[in-house]
Amino acid sequence: MVSDSIGETAEAVIRAAASQFESKSVEIRRVAYVGDRKTIKETIEIAREEKALVVFTLVVPEMQHYLISEAVRNQVPYVDLIGPVMNGISRLLGKEPKREPGLIHKLDKEYFRKVEAIEFAVKYDDGKDPRGVLRADVVLIGVSRTSKTPLSMYLAHRGLKVANIPLVPEVEPPDELYLIPRKRCIGLIIDPDHLNSIRRERLKALGLTSEASYANMGRILDELDYAEKVIRRVGCPQINVTNKAVEETANIILDMINKQGWD
Repeated sequence: MVSDSIGETAEAVIRAAASQFESKSVEIRRVAYVGDRKTIKETIEIAREEKALVVFTLVVPEMQHYLISEAVRNQVPYVDLIGPVMNGISRLLGKEPKREPGLIHKLDKEYFRKVEAIEFAVKYDDGKDPRGVLRADVVLIGVSRTSKTPLSMYLAHRGLKVANIPLVPEVEPPDELYLIPRKRCIGLIIDPDHLNSIRRERLKALGLTSEASYANMGRILDELDYAEKVIRRVGCPQINVTNKAVEETANIILDMINKQGWD
């Protein structure tokens, strides 16, 4: 894949398309920040040798035309991902596109908000500093392996400051948890059998025995019972994350925010 910017757009589309085939049958190589003919020529030559498909998101006409001509000359198959869409929008609006690489990544307010949110999620992950609870847009609470951290990062990429607090019977939740509006806190619950399976796999990945208390069903039931009591005490909404992808849970939270009109 060839891009005159970072190349995230092309890679996302390619991965989505490749997911419809055997996962190991498609290898993606990203050639980013392309702004000269030499790089394009070398890339096409490599693609010819590797019998590869070239997918590109070049917005500068000169570079687009050169890549296509080189691909045709070398009999290399190619796909222009952004050109047809840009042309369609151009016809619709009756305007010519700016043809400037990387405009989508301009350093604007939204970008800085996202960066700040990601830094916030890292700083206040896993209850590291309870002071983050009072500053967070969303606070996630739940037992270990309910996807609190990946969910925090996903929401951070949507510009939300998220803190998460692990609920452990031996550790009292921070007082700050009871000082925030209930709607800003989300309790994550999960089926005990599903959690047991997740924790066993986690222990296996760490090279530890599945007999550890971490994956013990009795221990899991105690943790879930404790978490349920805390969630009830806080009075916050809860989401059952059993068999839910992080994106699915995040979209539920985003819908809650939109419907309730959080400030």
